[in-house]
Amino acid sequence: MGPIIPIAGISTEMGFLIAFAIGLGFGFVLEQAGFSSSRRLAGMFYGYDTTVLKVFFTAAIVAMINIFFLNYFEMIDLSMVYIHDAAVYAALIGGVIMGVGFITGGYCPGTSVCAAAIGKVDAIFFIFGILLGVFVFGFFYPVFAPIMNPEEGSMWFVDNELKVSDALGLSDGIFALVLICMAIVMFWGGEWLEKKFARPDITKEI
Repeated sequence: MGPIIPIAGISTEMGFLIAFAIGLGFGFVLEQAGFSSSRRLAGMFYGYDTTVLKVFFTAAIVAMINIFFLNYFEMIDLSMVYIHDAAVYAALIGGVIMGVGFITGGYCPGTSVCAAAIGKVDAIFFIFGILLGVFVFGFFYPVFAPIMNPEEGSMWFVDNELKVSDALGLSDGIFALVLICMAIVMFWGGEWLEKKFARPDITKEI
């Protein structure tokens, strides 16, 4: 949202209102896609339901294409879009932790809020677990800080490019095309997995 505000002349208050509306819309889309069901979400790991792959990969590609067009028509200033430096090891460790939590509880942070909003009790307990994790992380932050913000020369430091396309030596357009082709292949693979690992006893209840 931020880079659009100074270009379009949107006030800060209106920006917050638009962000709130987008948040409500995002939650509605998640629920309509079935992401309030822990069985559907866990199905990604077992292969019987790849809705997570299809929805989020589609969302990423649509967002990427929209950003390209907004930049082309000068409706967004990409130079004002902040891209955080990649803490590679922190991302890998965090990914493993979140993956374990995802397959154990059946939710990620966003989908747990979506499910809790419609009264799913397991999602409410999951959110309590998230809050506990946040507290533990905050309490032990000095221990994690060297991993999250590695200094050059430390064992956690990885010299990396700003974007994946830069690291691969590709233009943004070519990288977008490669990503779209990858999505098509993965969507086809997802359909194959759903047929191979079909579990009617579970999917009919989702």
